[in-house]
Amino acid sequence: MFSIPEQFSNATKANFEAQFAIFSALTNKAFEGVEKFVDLNLTAAKASLEESSITTKQLLSAKDPQEFFSLASAQAQPSAEKTLAYGRHLATIASSTGAEFSKAAETQIAETNRKVISLVEEVSKNAPAGSENAVAMLKSAIGNANAGYEQFAKTAKQAVESIESNLTSAVNQFTAAAAKAAPAKK
Repeated sequence: MFSIPEQFSNATKANFEAQFAIFSALTNKAFEGVEKFVDLNLTAAKASLEESSITTKQLLSAKDPQEFFSLASAQAQPSAEKTLAYGRHLATIASSTGAEFSKAAETQIAETNRKVISLVEEVSKNAPAGSENAVAMLKSAIGNANAGYEQFAKTAKQAVESIESNLTSAVNQFTAAAAKAAPAKK
């Protein structure tokens, strides 16, 4: 049978290892998100340079001002659509990275909570007589902390959903405005 100090020492070691695991998982998710973001920006920059070169050649080959302005206005709609696509892709990267962060953190926190509750149960079995009130207070504090975390997680999820909803709404409104403006230019 383990002594209480040894149990706490093992629990501290396990907690440290769990903290390191969550830090490693979150760091990996952050790097993956940054990598996707950099890849998106490089792809967008390359496409933009290619399109700018083609557009410049077309504009320079215009025979009169009317053709020049017609070519220039024809580029407005595709540019707006590409900007919207970029924004959507960026939002997808941010959303998926955030979801991965939440998933990794929730998994690790649930495991840590399980281990703490298990330790408290084990220690309470070996607690000296008369310490029932202290054990009950500790269990109550852990229960309150878990309830607070669950409320925080619920609120954070609602905030992320609200941000995603607002972003989608803004993109849809911009798309509609761009679609209305495009026929007017033709």
